Amino acid sequence: MRHGKANYKLGRLTQHRWALFRNLLVALFRHERITTTEAKAKAVRGAAEHMITLAKRENLHARRQVLTMVPDAAVVGTLFDTIAARFSDRNGGYTRIIKTGRRPGDNAPMVILELVDRVETDKDRKDRAEKKEKAPRAEGGAAAKGKRKKKEKAAAASA
Repeated sequence: MRHGKANYKLGRLTQHRWALFRNLLVALFRHERITTTEAKAKAVRGAAEHMITLAKRENLHARRQVLTMVPDAAVVGTLFDTIAARFSDRNGGYTRIIKTGRRPGDNAPMVILELVDRVETDKDRKDRAEKKEKAPRAEGGAAAKGKRKKKEKAAAASA
């Protein structure tokens, strides 16, 4: 029976899975936003929230506990100094998962895992501005093209 085994396996051995979690956590706290698959994001979300909760305690024992999961000392410093300070008045819910579509190669559902109170960078503003500036799509596909040709022929015949 499978009692008490309700965690994400992700098709990996235990050591590989924990190494993956560590890498995702380092990337998340370094960039405050990562793009990954939905299953990986859901699996690492709990660990990320736990690391932020530990960082809010701001003592040596908590720092050492975080260092076991986030092996980059510079990222841990950032986590304790800036990220934990931003979430000091919030009780949980530090991360957000935004669905972005599917990956072209294998059709895996992709998401953005980000910190909730993330400070927006100049690059993010530029990306959003570029999306707004894109020209609107033409109406329809081949069916609209056929209708346009008929209109053009009718206009040419009447002229």
